[in-house]
Amino acid sequence: MTSPHDDVPQTPTWAAPAGTSTPPPEPPVAPGPPPPPVPPPGWGGPQPPAGYGSWGPAAPPPPGVAWRPTALQPGIIPLRPLGMGEIYDGAFRAVRANPRVMFGLAALVVTLAVTLQSVIQWYVRGIAAAGLTDISTDIDPSGQMGMADQLGSSFGLAVGAPVTAIATTVLTGLLIVSVSRSVLGQVATVGEVLRSWRVWLVVGFTLLTGLAWVVVLGAVVGSVVALATNNQIALAVVVGVLGALLVLVLGVWFSTRTLLVPPALMLEGKKFWPTITRAWRLTRGSFWRLFGIYLLTSVLASIIAQIIVVPATLITSLFLRDPTATSFGSIVVIGVANIIASTLSTTFLAAVVALLYIDVRMRREGLDVELARAAETTA
Repeated sequence: MTSPHDDVPQTPTWAAPAGTSTPPPEPPVAPGPPPPPVPPPGWGGPQPPAGYGSWGPAAPPPPGVAWRPTALQPGIIPLRPLGMGEIYDGAFRAVRANPRVMFGLAALVVTLAVTLQSVIQWYVRGIAAAGLTDISTDIDPSGQMGMADQLGSSFGLAVGAPVTAIATTVLTGLLIVSVSRSVLGQVATVGEVLRSWRVWLVVGFTLLTGLAWVVVLGAVVGSVVALATNNQIALAVVVGVLGALLVLVLGVWFSTRTLLVPPALMLEGKKFWPTITRAWRLTRGSFWRLFGIYLLTSVLASIIAQIIVVPATLITSLFLRDPTATSFGSIVVIGVANIIASTLSTTFLAAVVALLYIDVRMRREGLDVELARAAETTA
């Protein structure tokens, strides 16, 4: 028979193997609280912004990489040293920021200059063609090549070229003012730009530079002519070749070292010669960078100009039946093409030169800090 206690479940006992002691029974472990539910993405606590990884302090930059805060950009360029692509982008932004000056005023000045040059070329061409009849007859006795008209047109173009050169110089100085204002996010009006009297300092510097080149070229040509006159032909050829190479190298070097003179004269407000000396010093240590960027810019501007001028020349040859491009209609067609080409190229070159000046000063003098302070003041 069984007793009532036999129906109650008994706690089983554990028998240790022979030769070992029986360990005491372990106390029961109380169950802990259940784990908190995992919220779906975006729920619960704050989530870190995309791209930041985790909250907390930012990771330090890699070794050798200096940390730089985001540059302020109130206008067409960020206020920090620029790369070549940023300079070109800033030049296009300068045109979009103030098209009334960068295109409207530029087109007006270039139109007046090219029109005056075309009138001078047309007038001088007739006079020169009559005066050069004897020379053209020796080269083209039948007159079928139109040598007299070509020589007269070339002479007229040479006489009228200074008009375009001076107008381009004036325009470059005026556009630099507009670009400098666009850097701060401001827009210069046509009236404000035209009141920049310092543009005549740029014209004076251009005239002095041109006079110096006339003296240098005159010395080389005079030496060659003198040697040739004395029957020293071989020496004349050697002097001519070496002189041409010397003038080329000197021209590249001098043009690069004085590249920043126009923007310095327009923007710094100081006297003539101290400003030229300072602009000369600014190019020290940046010669090859300035030379490379300006050379590439000049090539691009020349390609753009040729894309416009060459079709106009073909039109005069094919449709106006004027292969020498000396008739009035040809001069008008080519003149219009020159207006468009000169407006585009001068605007682009002036903007790049202005931004190169600002970039050099930001690199060497911390101009970006002053520009940022000026932008915050005028905001």
